Amino acid sequence: MDKKRCFIFAAGSFFGLRERPAPGDLVVAADAGYGICLEEDIVPDLLLGDFDSMEPPGDFANIRRLPVEKDDTDTLAAIRAGLELGRTDFHIYGGTGGKRLDHTLANLQSLLFLRRRGARGFLFDNDFVWTVIEDEELTVEKTVEWGLFSAFCLGERAEGVFEEGFQYPLRDAVLTPDFPVGVSNHILEPKARVRVRKGALAVGWELPPLTCR
Repeated sequence: MDKKRCFIFAAGSFFGLRERPAPGDLVVAADAGYGICLEEDIVPDLLLGDFDSMEPPGDFANIRRLPVEKDDTDTLAAIRAGLELGRTDFHIYGGTGGKRLDHTLANLQSLLFLRRRGARGFLFDNDFVWTVIEDEELTVEKTVEWGLFSAFCLGERAEGVFEEGFQYPLRDAVLTPDFPVGVSNHILEPKARVRVRKGALAVGWELPPLTCR
């Protein structure tokens, strides 16, 4: 079992748990993400936040109260806590949807924050997952027939973009933040590949529907 995993539960929309934390995994609840932990019968190792969305439980031992006026979101503070403890594989739930598009965008940027610190984050949405690649290649397995795949430039431009095994392949393309040409592709091959020679991409792909919500 990988001992470097960190599960973060934030206060956005929760669409179901893809994999339960195992012994040795670190679990951090960010503010009202604690409610997801209660719903899933998960006891977090750490509860942190400025608690503008909920009152912290009086009987929880490991609480880190953050100031309301701060630069980090509660989710980014949870990411920092995981990095401080040597975690490299982050699974983030409740980080999209809700009433706050700004927090969804912030969490997508936080995936790049993780990548630039030698870690990788996975942000789970509604039957979809997002991660970030920078100057590297990623293999994506097809788990849904005609499964959706999207890639967006994070930064000024992304050069040398290759997408192989998709309905619309790319070869040595340039993606820019002002033209969403990478949206709504489809995975055709059992294992598709996306590569960027220089720059950062937010990439997301469709997951099988959960049988139980």
